Amino acid sequence: MTQIRGFVLTRHQQDQPDGIELRYWIKNQQDISLVSVTGQESVFFVHDAQLDCTRDRLKGLTGWRLEKVQLRDLEQQGVHALYCRSLKLQRDVIALLSAAAIPMMEEDIRPVDRFLMERFIFGGVEVTQSALSDGVVRSRFAPCEFPVTLKILSVDIETTMQADRIHSIGLYGADIALVLMRGEGVDSETLRFYPDERTLLQAFVRQVCRYDPDIFIGWNVVGFDFRVLAERADKLKVPLRLGRDDQSLRVVQSELGKWYVRLEGRLVIDGIDTLKGATFHFESYSLEYVSQSLFKRGKLIHQANDRGAEIQRLYREDKPALARYNLEDCKLVQDIFDETRLMEYLIERTRLTGLSLDKVGGSAAAFDFQYLPRLHRSGYVAPEFASGDRGIGAPGGYVMDSQPGLYQHVLVLDFKSLYPSIIRTFKIDPAGLAEGLKAAAREEDLIPGFSGAIFSKSKAILPTIIEELWVARDQAKRNSNKPLSQAIKIIMNAFYGVLGSNVCRFFDPRLAGSITLRGHQILQQTRDEIERTFGYRVIYGDTDSVFVLLGDECSDADLQGKALADYLNSWWSAQVEERFNTENYLELEYETHYSRFLMPRMRHSEKGSKKRYAGLQQRPDKEAKLVFKGLENVRSDWTPLARNIQQQLYEAVFRDQPYHDFLKQLVADLRQGKLDDQLVYRRRLRQPLADYLRMKPPHVQAAIKAEKFWQQQQLQSPYQPGQHVSYIMTVNGPEPIEQVRSPIDYEHYVEKQLEPVIDSILCFKEESLQSLIATQRDLFS
Repeated sequence: MTQIRGFVLTRHQQDQPDGIELRYWIKNQQDISLVSVTGQESVFFVHDAQLDCTRDRLKGLTGWRLEKVQLRDLEQQGVHALYCRSLKLQRDVIALLSAAAIPMMEEDIRPVDRFLMERFIFGGVEVTQSALSDGVVRSRFAPCEFPVTLKILSVDIETTMQADRIHSIGLYGADIALVLMRGEGVDSETLRFYPDERTLLQAFVRQVCRYDPDIFIGWNVVGFDFRVLAERADKLKVPLRLGRDDQSLRVVQSELGKWYVRLEGRLVIDGIDTLKGATFHFESYSLEYVSQSLFKRGKLIHQANDRGAEIQRLYREDKPALARYNLEDCKLVQDIFDETRLMEYLIERTRLTGLSLDKVGGSAAAFDFQYLPRLHRSGYVAPEFASGDRGIGAPGGYVMDSQPGLYQHVLVLDFKSLYPSIIRTFKIDPAGLAEGLKAAAREEDLIPGFSGAIFSKSKAILPTIIEELWVARDQAKRNSNKPLSQAIKIIMNAFYGVLGSNVCRFFDPRLAGSITLRGHQILQQTRDEIERTFGYRVIYGDTDSVFVLLGDECSDADLQGKALADYLNSWWSAQVEERFNTENYLELEYETHYSRFLMPRMRHSEKGSKKRYAGLQQRPDKEAKLVFKGLENVRSDWTPLARNIQQQLYEAVFRDQPYHDFLKQLVADLRQGKLDDQLVYRRRLRQPLADYLRMKPPHVQAAIKAEKFWQQQQLQSPYQPGQHVSYIMTVNGPEPIEQVRSPIDYEHYVEKQLEPVIDSILCFKEESLQSLIATQRDLFS
């Protein structure tokens, strides 16, 4: 008998003559082991009422079987399990039943995932292996805690402009810093040359095998680097054996255009997708922009639009310089992962959800992994996709009508994880809904929802999962484990999305509405209680926050904020106990104090805007910080001019500093061409340029003009979907920054950039930009 303890790094499944083989690569501190489970079947469910139809549709197929199980769907209908001896057979069965419109439940759950899921294995695993008398090895899997350390290799390639030949491959890790270069040159400690692309690729495979990484990382590493590596290896008939099973690399594209890597025993993780999944927000996710934002350090070639041409020049004239550039890109990616603790975040996410480390997104899959095993043990199977759609709309979060104005002393009170706490308090849960709607349900066990929903207090599953995560997050905060705390926050907040999205199996407007409409009620009642009991005015509220105006006569805002939160928490506990006879998990926190606060009007309207405000936030260290939400200062589609001026003007107004002369000088400098470096617009292309037929926004017009420039240079245009276009507004319309030929239209910037930003705050002082600069126009006409 042997025992393996470790972390499930990768999982795979394949057909074998005796059934489905499940393959798990398990990483321990010193080594990695492959554990195979053979002779398995896939399983999903069909309704008892569909048995005859199912058998009729599957006539002629062999290797499947139907078996009655003691489970029901959430509408209390009995089900049969349908087992298949191969993955191919399962695909054929699903296709036949889909064509006959026969409902199926859980048919999308992969056997390799279900095997772990049903055993509550979330990352850490203990495998006990014993040999049977016939020589077969039996493996028993059980969950365990396992602190894993993974070996990382950052990879980046440089290619021709058309990516039809690889110039170099950069490799960077804990004890490797090396560039493999095609061509002639003198080898060094960090640079080695190879005569052609074939030997370059072969050297890459050798280096990977020698270094033996668990994970490859990079920037767009799947969609570009590994895709190009696979294409060139295929073209040159070089087996790119990068997996631990000695099989060649496969890179495939989904129907939606997403690229995926197929490797055994190693993962490929993209920095862009991982940053977004961990809720990091950057104006641009280019490697240059992110690294500059984090370290004030970027690529060794700085000109974005000329970077491709410069790489080609370096390859021809200065290969060591190209190697330094290539290796620096690898280092930047590794440094970003280290600074943001992305790998720690992914490991913690796997320990919580069971998701593979390289899974992008995955909110629904994370929910399934935690929820389905408990659901089965409660006697239910998950519903078919979108079966809960009853034509009832599920409203979003509540946003109060704002009261526009320029205020003094505004407090923000925030409900801590409002939607998860609503789920816990009001027992919102798919299985709890099924139990609550039973005729035999006991009234004292029931709690009402919205849109006809009734929930069982005692049979709910999701509140228990949230409670476990909540406790884990509090512990993570006490231990200063930010990656774990962030992973738990993302998972808990995603649960509402799973219940409210019609692409998820548990979609039901009664569930989503019982969360959001309860949130509406909570925010409205909180506002009413504040105004009734304390006499303060609530000037705005958004989803889980209320903005309370204390006014000019404010002695100690922090003391008042904490007193408000304490009172409201006690009041809510009493309300929940009295009305629902259950424990309250709603928790209101005093979040911040704005000594000055602006709630702007909607443009061309007297009504207050929503999700847009600014304030001078008083910090615990007694410093004041200017905060913007939804305004031009935090929006990438406004020019640096508008964003910088908003920062300076709001700061002056909030601190009661003079600003008239500053604004007049600003407009004078603009019209004299002194601020030209701040006039660049930057917008992202959402689709290919050729697809913009009827409407051609300014950035598209600029990109079309730039196409001609790049063609004249005999270079590939950088303007592809997802890329940003930088342009200037001229008297002849938008022109790309690489080819500005016409005079700048300064009055456009006064009217379209400065006025909206400046007047949004000056209107509350009964002033406007035009009234301040009216006498200046003649000087520049």
